[in-house]
Amino acid sequence: MENKLSHFDTEGNAIMVDVSEKAETTRTAVASGIIRVNDAVMEAVVNKTVQKGDVLGVARVAGIMAAKQTPHLIPMCHPLLLSKCAVDFEVNEAENIIKASCTVKIKGQTGVEMEALTGVSVALLTIYDMCKAIDKRMEISDIHLEYKAGGKSGEFVR
Repeated sequence: MENKLSHFDTEGNAIMVDVSEKAETTRTAVASGIIRVNDAVMEAVVNKTVQKGDVLGVARVAGIMAAKQTPHLIPMCHPLLLSKCAVDFEVNEAENIIKASCTVKIKGQTGVEMEALTGVSVALLTIYDMCKAIDKRMEISDIHLEYKAGGKSGEFVR
């Protein structure tokens, strides 16, 4: 069985996939990633003493805004009317890790994996931006799709 990529025409040119004939289904995607910080950054984030403001509150809003802007950033993504977008955080003070998760939901003809991945990426970048005056050695990693449901390919659980 050949795995044909749908983002290219017969001449190899990049194209936006035609989803007009696809059935509308409920589609959900969850992506996550982490940022490793030092003790000083963790303390400032937890105690909300970062000079730029409430780091996780701002990062949550940034992630949601980014998910909604995905087609402006990723060339072949379809503009979508998202039904839900949530960004959540798990703070592990013992290991100096903040895990961000982005959940996106839609009733539509194409999936929302890219929106979830964009949302979590920008949420983590926002944490970095707001805390870089404390420490520039923070590390963003492990950004990946955790879950997706809906559409022809069905459910995916990492």
